Amino acid sequence: MRYDKMGDILYFDTCAPYLEQETEELENEIIARMNPASGEIENLEILFFSRRSEQMNLRELLIQADF
Repeated sequence: MRYDKMGDILYFDTCAPYLEQETEELENEIIARMNPASGEIENLEILFFSRRSEQMNLRELLIQADF
C-alpha cells in the first residue's frame, strides 16, 4: 500500500503496474488494474483519497485482502 500525496491517490499493489494490465473503473474514482490472462485484480487505485476520507470522517482504514 502506498499513498501519492501530490496526486492524492491511494494504491494497493500486489505487483508493479505494467502496460499489459487491463484497466476498469469499479466505482466512482476507484480503478482496478487486472491481469490480462486471468482477469484477477492486481492493483487498485483510489482517486481523490483525502477528499473521500474527509467526507467519511475516516480515522482508520480496515482492509481485508488475500495476497
